[in-house]
Amino acid sequence: MIDAVPVDIAAGTVDLPLTYDRAERADVVMILAHGAGAGPEHPFLGGFAHAGAAAGIDVVRFPFPYVVAGRRLPGAAGDAIASWAAVFRAIADAHAGVPIVAAGKSYGGRMASMAAASGAIDPELLVYLGYPLHAPGRPDRPRAAHLPEVTSPQLFVSGTRDPFVDPVTDLESVVAGCADAELLWVEGGRHSFEVAGRKRDAEEVGGAVAELVAPWCHRRLSQ
Repeated sequence: MIDAVPVDIAAGTVDLPLTYDRAERADVVMILAHGAGAGPEHPFLGGFAHAGAAAGIDVVRFPFPYVVAGRRLPGAAGDAIASWAAVFRAIADAHAGVPIVAAGKSYGGRMASMAAASGAIDPELLVYLGYPLHAPGRPDRPRAAHLPEVTSPQLFVSGTRDPFVDPVTDLESVVAGCADAELLWVEGGRHSFEVAGRKRDAEEVGGAVAELVAPWCHRRLSQ
């Protein structure tokens, strides 16, 4: 088992520690990246990873270099893409012949999509948990031009009240323009899939989202 993966970025070499949630019998590995405002230990990601493992998927989490450095704001996109590439290569080498799913919450998913579009990673599947299509209130500045270049099947999981995809028709249009992509709506969900009037902690919410994602992964990998 790999404890950490070194990545070379502009500031030097950084070791990215890995966190594992292992399934009893897994035939797929999911690499899961965190969002911009929280590291890999966030309860949402913990709940998602635990439920993913219970559903037969090995889940590996990692931090981006800015989190390792103790900073709150993401660094250059190139650093995140290099991190995705380094972790992906290490996990793929350690699990030869096993399908790899690249997944991420918000920023982490967007960086995975950019890495895939550039050819830095080549996962069997990509899963976006709350893809940040644009900054809240700025639908005129979408972050989607690269998405049609992604050749791996993509799953967008989004809340219908997420301010990062308002109006929702914009995300539907983006997904329709991709080579192989599906969209799964969480009714009433906001950016972290919390729903007004339903009191659930972040770990429980993450687990519920994983229970939606895992069947899709198994279905697509069996086709």
